[in-house]
Amino acid sequence: MSTIAIVVIVIVVLVVIVALATVASRRRRQQQLGRVQDKALHDDVDHHRERADSARSEAQLAEERARRTAAEAELNERKATERERELEQQD
Repeated sequence: MSTIAIVVIVIVVLVVIVALATVASRRRRQQQLGRVQDKALHDDVDHHRERADSARSEAQLAEERARRTAAEAELNERKATERERELEQQD
């Protein structure tokens, strides 16, 4: 073989190696991007669940406050009715 043929074969082999390395690198980057996107989606799910839990907790607190307020209103209404009766009995 001539020297030129050997140089051409070496260059072709190097080009093929570089092409394979580029493809492998691209595939690794795509896999890494896929993992990052998957993690982001899981984080998004977790975030929405946390917000839902927080909203439920706030709703439960609001319900409890509403029950307390209704009970206070009922108590004040009873006191007002008692005072009215007392006033009517004094007259």
